[in-house]
Amino acid sequence: MIQLQDVSYVRLGTRDLEGAEFFARDYLGLEVSDRSKGAVYFKSDERAHTLCYFEGDPADQAVAFVIGSEAELEQAAASLEEMNHQVHLGTAEEAAIRKVKAFIRFRDPTGNTIELVVRPENSGRRYHGTRDAGITGFSHVGLCTTDAARDERFWTRVCNARVSDRIGDAPLLRIDEVHHTIALFPTNRAGIQHVNHQVKSADDVQRSFNYLSEKGVKMVFGPGRHVTSMAKFLYFEGPDGMVFEYSSGVESIADELLYRERQFPADPTGFCGWGSKPDIAEFK
Repeated sequence: MIQLQDVSYVRLGTRDLEGAEFFARDYLGLEVSDRSKGAVYFKSDERAHTLCYFEGDPADQAVAFVIGSEAELEQAAASLEEMNHQVHLGTAEEAAIRKVKAFIRFRDPTGNTIELVVRPENSGRRYHGTRDAGITGFSHVGLCTTDAARDERFWTRVCNARVSDRIGDAPLLRIDEVHHTIALFPTNRAGIQHVNHQVKSADDVQRSFNYLSEKGVKMVFGPGRHVTSMAKFLYFEGPDGMVFEYSSGVESIADELLYRERQFPADPTGFCGWGSKPDIAEFK
């Protein structure tokens, strides 16, 4: 079984790198940590980067997860190849671009690009956002799935994810005590469905709602409170249609023996306890 330790970063292609940088820096509130030819890196916590925008096709997206060692990476590659997943072993140059010691890349059963990385770089410099968004760090991703039951089996049997709750057929998956690090949303395409950053408080959620609304950023869900993780949330649209989320107060699951997954309806009441309704295709 592949032991995922944490989500590490997201890589997003864009046709408008300058516009994407402006959004991530001035609206999302991240800090530019590095630049290279055709790419800009952003930090949101102690890690060297958690988001990279690069010049390319907006459909070229990847999410990375940390595993423990290069030996585990080799074992993961062998296991995936036995299951007929095509595995790419990253070159030293590709690893340097990602600021990791080593990595492999493959596609999950839906076709989402997944990278498993070893020893991602941390930064000796604290994160300083360009505005007071209250961000405490990159926390989770929503992934598209064309077969939720099949993909749930992949993440829970091939990897160490566990189901915390379901909204309709959409499983929310944890790899540690945090309620979920991966959420799978049924649709007809592959891709990253949303990118989440945690913020300090509900005040930060509301403050960003007001700030981003004044800037003309499209709000697509919230402010609200998830009935699954109990987090206060706000979803909004970024470059190339990517949905970003701020949330605060996500529930932890400390006792694996006592916790039982729950089922919620695939309607607005299954997503929000405050009555907010989503303008997000995968949530409808």
